[in-house]
Amino acid sequence: MRQILTGLVLSSTFVARAWAAIGQPTHIYGVNLGSWLVLELWMLPQGDKPTNYANCSTCISTESSFAQAYPDTVDATFAQHWDTWFTQSDVSTLKAAGINTVRIPLGYWIVEDLVDRPSESYPRGGLNYLRRGLGWLQDAGIQVILDHHALPGVQTAQQMFTGNCTTDVQFYTPYNYGRALVWTAVMTTLSHLDPDFGNVFAIEAANEPINDAAQTPDYGTFQENFVQTIRAVELTLGISVPSSNLSVSVSASVSNNFTAALIETSSATIFSAEVQAALLAAVPIIMGIGATYGLQTIFEASPFKQSGTPYMYNGMRSFMDVNWQYNNPSNPADVAIGPQAYDDHLYYSSAGNDPTSYMISICNLPEIQADAALGNSPLCSMPQTEFLYQWADAQKLAYSKGAGWIYWNFKIETSNLTNGTARARQWSYLEGLELGFFTQDPAAFH
Repeated sequence: MRQILTGLVLSSTFVARAWAAIGQPTHIYGVNLGSWLVLELWMLPQGDKPTNYANCSTCISTESSFAQAYPDTVDATFAQHWDTWFTQSDVSTLKAAGINTVRIPLGYWIVEDLVDRPSESYPRGGLNYLRRGLGWLQDAGIQVILDHHALPGVQTAQQMFTGNCTTDVQFYTPYNYGRALVWTAVMTTLSHLDPDFGNVFAIEAANEPINDAAQTPDYGTFQENFVQTIRAVELTLGISVPSSNLSVSVSASVSNNFTAALIETSSATIFSAEVQAALLAAVPIIMGIGATYGLQTIFEASPFKQSGTPYMYNGMRSFMDVNWQYNNPSNPADVAIGPQAYDDHLYYSSAGNDPTSYMISICNLPEIQADAALGNSPLCSMPQTEFLYQWADAQKLAYSKGAGWIYWNFKIETSNLTNGTARARQWSYLEGLELGFFTQDPAAFH
């Protein structure tokens, strides 16, 4: 289980340049929309009742296990959850609290054609709720990071956040790397062409892979292909990266048909075979989404070139930082084509520690400098633990030395099963705001 604060640290230079282009403030004050489109049952009041944290595979604790147990009702059950866990009222509350950024954890199954049914089982319909939520956030002026939180094949054992709590980790295979690249191509396309995605400014490649790099074969190649996939879609759209000499050209005959142009790009030999295959596989999926959501004209019958789009804004990718792994990991900074951010999740354990120890730790964090020395800057950090006014101030101060922070999580349900607000006071930004641990103005300190 995670502990308290999630801070997203982005370099001041990056955010100032990227957000200034769209008239946004230069500091990020954000929250995660956890347990919305990727369920983490411990965050819900019923979570303690059936869940064994030591072995979550022995109970119904994820989308996959629920879908297998209740195939006839899973879609309706999750539709009710998606409809009620994150609402327009939440957006209004976050806006009033000065929040200007959210990170949205997503599962690969939100692109439904990527699910290998019947061997894989997940609820359908999540994309509809994502689009609705993005629209609300866009209307409120809140920017979005899309986080690939649960990957095909499962990237980490025995974790609810993967959507399938299992010891059978299969993400690190050519087949599942390929599915993740198709997901990336689809999400990049939507981020640029679907009006509801207009406030998306970054896509994160993979949340919390296995720490031991020896157990993640070819993960560095996947990172390189992830970058190429995003850039291939953007080059097709006419979005160039000034620091790169990559370019593609599409025929005049397809200048009003993005999907046809993407098929042409899929044969460009400047991209790896894996990227070419992912682009081609994404086309029918994009067309299907267009048919479902009334986007056919945008995808297939409209001019799509976006040469004026600020690439620093719409083209950013995000990775876990190089120091997340050990045992000679690949460095995502080595595959950068244009702007990237790096995500460092720092976990605290409360056992045997006192408040002074926590304060000494947070005030002397080496992670930002250590990652920057390896080219992993701007850095996204996620420290967590439990306390109160000084601890909240200290973390905000530490991560504001960059360009801001993102807290895990925006809210936690409360009930007698969670001992009232005992869990929420550690994990919910809105509860912390209500209790006064956080200042109403996120830029202020006690």
